[in-house]
Amino acid sequence: MRLVSPCEELEFAFHAFLADFKARDPDNATYYQSKLSFSEYVEWLNAQQYKNHGDMPPCHHFWFCDEINQIVGAIRIRHHIDSPFLKREVGHIGYDVAPSFRGRGVATKMLKQALIAAKNLGLDKVLVIADKSNRASQQVIEHNGGEKWVAADQKPELIYYWCHTHSVSNSR
Repeated sequence: MRLVSPCEELEFAFHAFLADFKARDPDNATYYQSKLSFSEYVEWLNAQQYKNHGDMPPCHHFWFCDEINQIVGAIRIRHHIDSPFLKREVGHIGYDVAPSFRGRGVATKMLKQALIAAKNLGLDKVLVIADKSNRASQQVIEHNGGEKWVAADQKPELIYYWCHTHSVSNSR
């Protein structure tokens, strides 16, 4: 499995990914729906790595593809979290696994590769946030070296982790 930048060649795979969300996790499907054409959507995602978009900092978007080019996950790496909102709500990295691929170790592999990508972007450590009710996500972060962090202004329904990128390597 590998991280790939959004590209037009994966249009069919992306629509299958979105259909999976619509059928099995409709609340999160809205994040991947767009009124743009697919090529405009891909261009919009990739352009975000170069400049702020709204209140959000530059961000690399990746799709996590399996051996047959199915998109099994999506992950975002924000270049910085220089505002209280970003530190309290979203962190550096956010990710989703396609509902039909959950429980198979996809998120653990995807986050590991994202930590390598973050290291390549010059980030020494990244903040990753999980819902307190999502033990699976907490385990993914902990398996990737996440260390719990507590600050006075944190939201009580969230758990915050710092992941150091210097400890990740390209070995599988």
